[in-house]
Amino acid sequence: MNKLLYRPLGMLFGVLGGLAASALFGQVWKLITGTKEAPSATQKDRGWGEVLLAATVQGAIFGVVKAAIDRGGATGYDRLTGKWPGDTDKYDGD
Repeated sequence: MNKLLYRPLGMLFGVLGGLAASALFGQVWKLITGTKEAPSATQKDRGWGEVLLAATVQGAIFGVVKAAIDRGGATGYDRLTGKWPGDTDKYDGD
């Protein structure tokens, strides 16, 4: 039941996190390259290295933001309800 109640909040957090990650990536890309827009994979005038670097940076930023949003949302939900909305299995090291 906790996962069902948390799902709409998790979806909202995910959308907001995606928007935040996109804005952050734009700023980081501008810092790295001095250009306003990152290349897309289908732009003919952009090289492989530039396209793959942009994809790597973007993926890292989106991954970190998603994990932070998911963890923060679950922690907040746990504090409010006393129930953890995700997996509760202990890590056994395997």
